[in-house]
This record gives sequence, C-alpha cells and structure tokens, in this order.
Amino acid sequence: MSIILFLLIFGVVVISHEFGHFLLAKANGIHVVEFSVGFGPKLFGFKKGDTEYTVRILPLGGACRFEGEDLSSEEGQAAELTDGAFSKASVWSRIAAVVAGPVFNFLLAFLFSLVIVNLTYIDIPVIQTVTEGGGAQEAGLEAGDKLLSIDGKNVYLYRDVILRSMLSDGKSVSVRYERDGQEYTTKITPRYSEAEGRYLFGFAGGDYVKSQGLEMFKYAVYEIRYCMDSTYSALIGLFTGKVGKDDVAGPVGIATVVGETYEASKSNGFLSVLMNMMYIAVLLSVNLGVLNLLPLPALDGGRLVFMLVEVVRGKPVPPEKEGIVHFAGMVVFMILAVFILFNDIARLFR
Repeated sequence: MSIILFLLIFGVVVISHEFGHFLLAKANGIHVVEFSVGFGPKLFGFKKGDTEYTVRILPLGGACRFEGEDLSSEEGQAAELTDGAFSKASVWSRIAAVVAGPVFNFLLAFLFSLVIVNLTYIDIPVIQTVTEGGGAQEAGLEAGDKLLSIDGKNVYLYRDVILRSMLSDGKSVSVRYERDGQEYTTKITPRYSEAEGRYLFGFAGGDYVKSQGLEMFKYAVYEIRYCMDSTYSALIGLFTGKVGKDDVAGPVGIATVVGETYEASKSNGFLSVLMNMMYIAVLLSVNLGVLNLLPLPALDGGRLVFMLVEVVRGKPVPPEKEGIVHFAGMVVFMILAVFILFNDIARLFR
C-alpha cells in the first residue's frame, strides 16, 4: 500500500509541474512534441493535434518535451524547425513556459493546503508549558503567551517556532510575544539538551484551533511559507554542515516515510490518512518548486538564468555553450541521485 501511495503522491506532484510547462507553452504558441506520464519505454499513447500523449513504463513522474528545446546536439541543429519551436518563441514566452512548472507546484500545494486547513486544526504559536530552569523561564515567558516573531522573523504556526529552535546554535535570540493584548520583547538563550542532541528554547506549545471563514486562505499561505522555509533551511544546512547525509532522502526514503505515516494514521480512519498523505504532497510539491527555481544547470532555474542573460544581452547564449553547462549539471545531479539512492537503501539495513 505504501508503494502505491508514494507513486500516487509523487506522480501528482511531478505531473502538476510538467502540466504547468505544458499549459503555458500551449498558451504561448510553443509546440509541445510530447507530454508523458512516467519514464522509460512507452506503454501506450495517442496523438491529439500536434502533441503526443504517452504513458511510459516507469511510474516516476513525467515529462513535457518542446520542439527545438535542445539545439546543442548535432541532431537538434540539423532538425528543420517549425514556427512553433521553443527556440523560435520570444524570450518572454520561453520564460513563461519554464517558470510555469514551479509555479504550478506552488499552486498545487496551496490547493491541498486549503483542504488541510479547512478539515483539520491549525497549530497557533501559543506557549503551553515552560521548562523549569530553561531559557524561556529565564527570559520571563509564561504559559499562554502568544509568540509573534523570533529573531525578527514572524511566526504564524507553532511549526515555525520548532524550525527556529532546530536551527538554533545556542546564541541568544530576540523574541516578540503577546500577553493579555500587549506586545513585549525579550531575549532567550537556548539550553543544550543531551537527550535531544540540540539546543532548546525551554517551552512546549501549540494551541490547536479551527480556521474561521476566509482565514483558511491566510493559513494555507502560512503552510506554504513554512514548507519553503524548511526547504531553504535544509539547503543552507547541507552547505553549513547542520544537515547530514542521513537527513537527506530520495525516492526510497520518501516511500519509507509515506509507509510509516500511513501505518501510524490508518487506525484513525480514512480522513487521517488522506490529510497526512496530502500534507506529504504539499511538502514534496513545495520542495520540487523551490529546488527547480535554484539557478543551477539542468534545472528550470538554470535555464531561466540563460534566458535572463539573453534579455540583458539582446541575443541568446550560443546553444552549444548552454548545452555544455546543462550537460555538466545533469552529470552532477545524476551522481548525486545515485549517492542519495545508495544512502536510502543503506539506511533500510541499519
């Protein structure tokens, strides 16, 4: 069951990304050669208009292929291109088609977040208990205080607070909070916990409430914001050493999380399973959107960099030079993917 759920979640997230490319390409007159679900050899397909729609054997994602997208190869340079070729479209049309993939990931995450917020509870950042002798008690915080910001960054969910705590390196942080309708500011010096293996602020919280009316739109945005913060923090942590290789998961690791979440929530009924699976989809969709916007070769963000250079220069970068950069990026990502897959499998046997 966990494999089926993982494939379903991963498929919806990736296909929504590719559908964004597809829709904006069509809207800008760019010829979509193929829209595929899955990878590898083709199982079946059909052609409608000038686009072939296919289902392929490996059910991991999909692809949207434009005419004239790759002019770096000899085959691409030799091909006779129609007026609808990607390379012949205006630079702004190409930018729209490329950026639409990540944008659709954020839209999918927002729609799922609306459902989650409407059917479940929101974790408001209110302190429930203060640890005796902890940093929060020393700073004068009390149960019932509503946290507003930590180190100048607004917190809207208790998960925002947990994230700030997990990123703590023991330095004092400024905390703005509300008590009895009045705002106050204090400083917390986190204490290191041997049991947790990290610094803690010294309180526990989370006041769970239902959203009222149009509040669900606001809190859906807060869900996306939290997921984006988590993604950026994890990326920064990889470079600073705060995030280790065991904290990075690929398809096998994600499938394991899906399975564990399903097993933990199925006793609470269908709605619990559905909400948890949708939340994993939100996290994955935001992750995919953020990662694809990074200005790295072979990613949508890398392609956008070359198009923005074209806007500034008034002419495109030579296709063969851009192709070399993207090919190098693809090689690096393939090596990284193999490493993550190996790490995922090794973790299963620990």
